[in-house]
Amino acid sequence: MQRRLISLTPSARLLTSAAAFSIALSLAAVAQTQDTPESRLAYNQKIAKDYTYRYGVDHPFLPSNMTSDTGKFIDPKSFATAQYCGHCHQEAHAEWRQSAHSNSNRAPWYLRNVNLLNAEKGISFSRHCEGCHDPIAVVAGAITEGAPRKRPYDQDGVTCMVCHSIQSVTTRGTGSYVLGEPAVMVDESGKPIHGPVSDQEILAHLDRHSAAVMKPFYKTPEFCSSCHKAALPRTLNDYKWQRAISLYEEYQVSSFAKQSPLPFYKKDVVSTCQTCHMQREALVSLPDPGAKDGKLASHRWLGANTVVPQYYHFEEQMKRVTAFLQNNVFNVDIFAVEPSAPEGTQASLIAPLGKDPFTLNAGQRVTVSVVIQNKGIAHSHVPEQRDMYESWVAFTVKNAQGKTLAQSGFIQPNGKLDPAAHSFTNRLINKSGGINDLHQVWDNRVVAFNNTIQSGRSQLIRYEFTMPHTDSPVTVTATVRYRRFDQTFMDFGMSMPQGQHYQQPIVDMVSTSRTLNVGQNDATKPLLNENPEWMRWNNSGIALLDAQQYAASVDAFAHVAKLRPDYADAPTNIAITLIAWEKYNDALPYLQKSLSLAKDNARALYYLALVQRNEGKVDDAIANLQKVIAAFPQSRDAHRELGFTLYQQHKYDLARTEYEYVQSIDPDDLAAHYNLSIIYRRLGLKDKAAVESAYFADQKDDPTASTYALEYLRKHREVAQESVPWHVHDLDQRGADETQPVPVTAAAPQSGQSSPNSPTLK
Repeated sequence: MQRRLISLTPSARLLTSAAAFSIALSLAAVAQTQDTPESRLAYNQKIAKDYTYRYGVDHPFLPSNMTSDTGKFIDPKSFATAQYCGHCHQEAHAEWRQSAHSNSNRAPWYLRNVNLLNAEKGISFSRHCEGCHDPIAVVAGAITEGAPRKRPYDQDGVTCMVCHSIQSVTTRGTGSYVLGEPAVMVDESGKPIHGPVSDQEILAHLDRHSAAVMKPFYKTPEFCSSCHKAALPRTLNDYKWQRAISLYEEYQVSSFAKQSPLPFYKKDVVSTCQTCHMQREALVSLPDPGAKDGKLASHRWLGANTVVPQYYHFEEQMKRVTAFLQNNVFNVDIFAVEPSAPEGTQASLIAPLGKDPFTLNAGQRVTVSVVIQNKGIAHSHVPEQRDMYESWVAFTVKNAQGKTLAQSGFIQPNGKLDPAAHSFTNRLINKSGGINDLHQVWDNRVVAFNNTIQSGRSQLIRYEFTMPHTDSPVTVTATVRYRRFDQTFMDFGMSMPQGQHYQQPIVDMVSTSRTLNVGQNDATKPLLNENPEWMRWNNSGIALLDAQQYAASVDAFAHVAKLRPDYADAPTNIAITLIAWEKYNDALPYLQKSLSLAKDNARALYYLALVQRNEGKVDDAIANLQKVIAAFPQSRDAHRELGFTLYQQHKYDLARTEYEYVQSIDPDDLAAHYNLSIIYRRLGLKDKAAVESAYFADQKDDPTASTYALEYLRKHREVAQESVPWHVHDLDQRGADETQPVPVTAAAPQSGQSSPNSPTLK
């Protein structure tokens, strides 16, 4: 639909009025019957008679968290079709049709995965998925045994009137929204008008149309969090609660949200889900009264889905998604070279590469350090348990003639990624100790490792190889690549015959190269789009910190402090590393230095409070955390730490307030559940304590599950090193067969694959 309705220009009014009269005010695309309380009751009684209430009549939609305004079913005929909305909102409809939202419940790979769940556990369990992928079917009571598998509204997926009928949301996710009975208009008193409304009447009362379909919270990240955050609850897996994706929490603590003082970098302005994924764009050819000043909030929801546009032949969507993925998401820095040294001597690190001259010898072993910075997205890449998504670093070593001498991160002839590649993914292990290679998340037991890269942070990947025994130079290239699904899941999702593989587009998001000479290597000018020297060191320091290389991280941040003596975050970053190293006393002078450069700097005050609390200076810690909260009221970390500090002073009422505030931001914060269970008990609130204790018991890690991960990694040594924070990819150990990858292309579907024509944009 639209972000905001405005008065039509004369030309637009003529155009849309002509469109309305040309269909003779037809209501064929709208509900055919007037909705009344009586008709809704009758529909509920009809569905309830045969519906599978697996979790009781009070919870008809579990395992999804979605519900309706009455907790009862809604007749799917109440939802105006996207085609109806498209009568006027032609541009929004055309964009939506090519989006992942529009195709959320009909793509073959999605259906195959859901049918796998249905076959293993039963159709009622798939409400967990369908609550976000097919909301109309869930609220209609159609996800139950014996219901029709094909429904007329399935072609609309997440349609206009799904999003624009949501009455409220929480940040719990997994469909944590309340869906109201759809209405495209309100009457003179503001009461929703359910049932058919003509185009002519809507055009005559645009303000009442806007009142019915637009609410202020639609423009907030919390609105998106209701589905773009998810958990795997006990009602799905018969095991325990597990977090699946946490995009909202990742966003909320990122620099993009500006709600936390803790990110390593700062943004000038607040960004939201909508400002990134619904950017306003000028209308080009189709009219749309939802446009403001000739610009419409994009309903393409550009993200990372490259398979939908390929499969349905949406050429414009593919072009736009590719550009989105290549638009400054990452910075790739070939940061350092470490030549091998004679036994008994210390190897020297040449960094940052390009700044100073150095010498390499023929036949010498070298380690190249590549730093990948996630600078352009407000959440992790790839989002947490998106185990079948695939993004990785392709690293090549080529001679002067272009021949590949060594490499990592290639595509094998069977279409699968080099198993030893550094990939931004995870491995989900099931209850049998095997990998969930078909996204069987309902069988998850543990994450063997998680190499996703968080917003604003960096990863350091090291590659070791031997320089040529001749004087030939080599060019090393590091590229971040992305494809929507790994080959195993894609072949399953497309029902490919044995031995055939569905070829997906692979997008090179960003790439950089450097030449290494045998002999003298001179200093070079900065590369195109290369970060300034201080930032190169800073990103290296962040990556080393996350790799638990604390001494090297302190050294990297010390370089930043030397290059930028007025930069308050440099000494703070040193202190953060020392605190992680549990050297609290050593961190104190660096925090004091930071505060001398930027008085009342909230980031430094937060870490100073942790040091003070460790020293027993609890009152000082409380005072500083309160200053942080005054500057950043939505800082979960500050409220959580203040709650714990107040608890230490036995100020249970005050501690309770802080932890309840944390839960208002993240209802599933584990520390809040645990501490509130104790605090409520101390306050005599036994019922509340029992609730929080039950949440904590369900949501805490299962200590026995780690054995599944250890056993899997023991059997799969080719990926085991990715579970170790600090390791080297030894390219000299790769076999000859492994250095013959298939070409990487963004090809169209192969001959013989099922690829329907693009749907008619109605």
